Amino acid sequence: MSTSRDHVEILDSSNSSADKVEINQKDGEVDVDKNIPEEGHTMSSSYVEPYVGLEFDDVEDALSCYKAFSRRAGISIRTNHTVLSSMEKSLIGVEYVCSIEGFRWYNLKLIERARPKAPETKCECKVMMTIKKNGSKWVVSKFVLQHNHELLTPRSTSLLCGHRWVTPTQKNLIHTLNESAIPTRKIMSILSKEHDGNYNIGCIPKDIHNYLGNGRKQLLEEGDAQKLYEYFLGSKRNNLGFVYLIQVDVDGSMGNCFWADGKSQAAYQYFGDVVTFDATYLTNRYKMPFVPFTGINYHHQSVMFGCALLINETAESYTWLLKTWLEAMLGRAPSTIITDDDKQWLRPSWRKVDAHLLEIYVLCLNVHNSSESMNMFFKDYVHSSTIINEFIHQYEKALNARYLSEKLKDVMTKTSRPIVKTCLSIEEAVANLYTRKSFLIFQEELFTSQQFNSYKTRKEDGREIYLVAILG
Repeated sequence: MSTSRDHVEILDSSNSSADKVEINQKDGEVDVDKNIPEEGHTMSSSYVEPYVGLEFDDVEDALSCYKAFSRRAGISIRTNHTVLSSMEKSLIGVEYVCSIEGFRWYNLKLIERARPKAPETKCECKVMMTIKKNGSKWVVSKFVLQHNHELLTPRSTSLLCGHRWVTPTQKNLIHTLNESAIPTRKIMSILSKEHDGNYNIGCIPKDIHNYLGNGRKQLLEEGDAQKLYEYFLGSKRNNLGFVYLIQVDVDGSMGNCFWADGKSQAAYQYFGDVVTFDATYLTNRYKMPFVPFTGINYHHQSVMFGCALLINETAESYTWLLKTWLEAMLGRAPSTIITDDDKQWLRPSWRKVDAHLLEIYVLCLNVHNSSESMNMFFKDYVHSSTIINEFIHQYEKALNARYLSEKLKDVMTKTSRPIVKTCLSIEEAVANLYTRKSFLIFQEELFTSQQFNSYKTRKEDGREIYLVAILG
């Protein structure tokens, strides 16, 4: 099929071979009454190149036919407008056009905006197909092939919006994978394998994000807060030592919330001397900061001491959180709190919480390494687009996975013996006392120390002065 500068080809059904008829480009259309197809020229689900007078059993067949044609032609289409009957208000006409038909509407107020304008996508393309209802059939009344833009290959056309959709089967698979905290990029990889290539999937990562985002509305709307509360109640019944506290605003809406399970409280009694307080790790799709309290156990793994979701990052919210957390930890304050340097303004808030906090050594540091550790903790379970209902369950999965990892390290320490590198009795003793990770750190320092020697140089004011140097 071809077009010239002065003419556009219109398909006519005046004979069985669907001969092409040229008309002047200025007209660009053919009246259906002048091009009635012979009997038998109807369209169902098989691929047929549209032409004026072609009949369809229903609108869905017409759209399917035009979509198949447009994909082969290198464009995508959209519904431009519909026509309803004046009496029954039933559908009697539909006009389909190229997806880039028309022109961009310019808002004068946005001309000087700082954000760069989106690329222009409209070019007033004239490609279109109109169908009208004729009895029980739908007939093509206009069919224009005039285009004024570059056409894509059928392979590339599959990536255009008009040719993308998520099938019911794909939705089921995506939903299952998403519940298992599989990220979108991995879901796409699985779909690609299922469909023998990315171009055969029928959707792109953006479509998956949109599908998963359907129904997710603004901050903690009705249902989200209730589900969170129900989760806390269930955990309180089934988890010995589980504690939670929710702030409620004057209008009854949910505010800040904190929770910690029994294992987190027990871990704090062993490993709570140094606590990392990181409010920079993750902000969910509701823009509520997720604030975990973490430490390091004897396997050098991150361990949770409780966490919170905050509605804002004000001093009042953090004061409430620190006080609530300290009460949950049975009033025992850590010796050191490490937080990010952006939270130095919170120092007065810590002093307001409890007299114990007056003696706490607060380090305001760059907690990038801590955030990396938290990423390892949660990376396969939660992300910035996780909704509240999913977050609480994925958080619990992440916590259980970490408990299992800790237990495996315990078992390995008890059922295996590390290889010593020296004949020193201290290494043998420590090998039977330390966890594997702690021993390996000690062993490296001990082994490195063998490279040094000390030499007595002089006596000075009753002291002996030694020089430590690398051997050789």
